[in-house]
Amino acid sequence: MKNAYVSGIRALRRVLAAIGVLGLLDRWAARSRTGLWVRSLLSIYDLEDLLPYDVPWWTFKASDEVAAVLEKKPDARVFEWGSGASTAWLSRRAGSVTSIEHDAAWAEIVRPVLPANAAVTVVAPARATGAAGEELSEKDGFAGLDFAEYVAAVDSTQGTFDLIVVDGRARNACFRHAVSRLAPDGVLVFDNVDRERYRDAIADSPVPVDVEWTRGLTPALPYPTRTALVRLR
Repeated sequence: MKNAYVSGIRALRRVLAAIGVLGLLDRWAARSRTGLWVRSLLSIYDLEDLLPYDVPWWTFKASDEVAAVLEKKPDARVFEWGSGASTAWLSRRAGSVTSIEHDAAWAEIVRPVLPANAAVTVVAPARATGAAGEELSEKDGFAGLDFAEYVAAVDSTQGTFDLIVVDGRARNACFRHAVSRLAPDGVLVFDNVDRERYRDAIADSPVPVDVEWTRGLTPALPYPTRTALVRLR
């Protein structure tokens, strides 16, 4: 279903470009948040097409709040699980961005669009054996894979981070690791918290946290979603 939707959107974009409507949408996007959202619907899973609009794939409210935080900390250290449009967006606003990606092919698409202050490291999952300490993903298509090394990648970097983004695989485990590496005044972005298992992970946080639940329009998606902004209490 998802592949059919994406293929249909790309076919529609080609038609709109051929009849001159795409240019009108581009101009609307440049002057209106609504126009930006409508135009971004034609960019789903197309990093090259989405990049000119300079948006991460979170709710607009979440991205506005994170932008305000980073404006006050232009040298911010950022750690991210799950690379893409957000990596490029963050690199324009932070001092450094370390992004961990499980998909080597996707990393090769992302890397060429990033400046020198952002790096994508591929940490592929291993085959799960049932051993203690494995970290599994509940996402369809990833059964039988162990993401323990991927999750623990945050521990290979010294110090704390001003911003941590949980937007990849094995997110519950990533969140548990992340809160211990967040700076006292830092922010953790946990995306797609429409999913109950992600809200449960935040509720079971190993340290006390305060959560702002943002809900609303999100670039490239035709329906509202939720992104959580988590801070240490």
